Amino acid sequence: MESKVLAHELIDFIKNSPTAYHATAQICRRLDAAGFQPLSETASWSLAPGGKYYVTRNASSVLAFMLPQGKAISYQVVATHSDSPAFKLKDVFDRPSPDGYIKLNVERYGGMLCSSWMDRPLGIAGRVIVATENGMQVRLLDFDRDMAIIPNVAIHMDRSANDGKSYNAQVDMLPILGVGGNDGFKKQLLDEIGIEEEQLLGHDLLLYPRDEGRVWGREGEMISAPRLDDLMCAFGAMEAFLAGGHDSVIPMLAVFDNEEVGSSTRQGAASSFLEDTLGRIELALKATGENEQDAYCRLSNSWMLSADNAHAVHPNHPEYADAQNKPRINGGIVLKFNAAQRYATDGIGGAAFRRICDRAGVRAQTYANRSDMPGGSTLGNIANTRVNLHTIDIGLPQLAMHSAYETAGTADLADYVRACTVFYHTAIRAGEGDTFTMEWGE
Repeated sequence: MESKVLAHELIDFIKNSPTAYHATAQICRRLDAAGFQPLSETASWSLAPGGKYYVTRNASSVLAFMLPQGKAISYQVVATHSDSPAFKLKDVFDRPSPDGYIKLNVERYGGMLCSSWMDRPLGIAGRVIVATENGMQVRLLDFDRDMAIIPNVAIHMDRSANDGKSYNAQVDMLPILGVGGNDGFKKQLLDEIGIEEEQLLGHDLLLYPRDEGRVWGREGEMISAPRLDDLMCAFGAMEAFLAGGHDSVIPMLAVFDNEEVGSSTRQGAASSFLEDTLGRIELALKATGENEQDAYCRLSNSWMLSADNAHAVHPNHPEYADAQNKPRINGGIVLKFNAAQRYATDGIGGAAFRRICDRAGVRAQTYANRSDMPGGSTLGNIANTRVNLHTIDIGLPQLAMHSAYETAGTADLADYVRACTVFYHTAIRAGEGDTFTMEWGE
């Protein structure tokens, strides 16, 4: 697909994914349309050869997979995350103001660049839990309009604002909804969902930037939007996954929540979600006549791409990058390395992915931190504490990671979809003497 067309489809996906709950719902709708059958963790699974399935946890993480007609030698997993840094409303969210402002009480979710959230229109979205006659119901919610703003202090009152600024989340980062009135946000929320106050039992609501994504640059080679990290990788992996896989592997799409706060939740990469799902697939395969040893062999032969965006070399601050391992926008998919194992890629994984990129006709480049600057971490090694998968950390180069508005390259997105498609269509067999055979599918 032409890169700019794909970029505009990504922009639409991001626009309709203000929170992890909405991103997961969008992915599930795409899977439904492609004939995938939803499964529930609270029910028994009946899986058939050639079947296509997905399961969600917390409505914010999703795992989808396809079973081949014959025996599978491995799983081929692309793992991404659905969440992005944001400001989350506290349980009691109305913040009285003596000066007539209608304010919200929020706290930081993840490590955002606070300054980028100032003076821009913000929406409110997430989920609410509503009392019903027999219990409670979860409802998805998006105030699809400009709702709030976090105002800066004027330069006249803060003369040091351009000399370096630290932000106090309890003071500086509180949004306002407007002025006047005594009802606060709760009445607006109740009116939006059409319930009485006693019916509102709980909520998970977040602020999100309302700025729409744009394709720009001299030749439309750049894309800027909120939440590129990591919806860019989630969207691209979904596109590749829907193209199918090798007839000897079980292709899997994994989109986890809570990566931005460490993944240590029941729906994060450190949870049992992937492990439980693989275990239930293996139970179904055992029922077809396979033995327990087949499960261990299949897992040991399996591969995962941990896909989370990477830091491109900055145009104004190249000194923050390692001189020999500095990815460039539209320079290819990034292989991420780290000696302290914040990234899972090793020599074998890097070599395998380079072969896949060669097969796809796309470029690969490398990222490593400056040796005197600690970097972030991602899904790969976290998930590997629960399951035995050869894991490769990759990403797409971007600027201003964790800003309210991030920037990446349109060609890199198209290359990523092609590489992930080839990955799903490749069966990698581990042989004797540390040899690996790569069988390319159509």
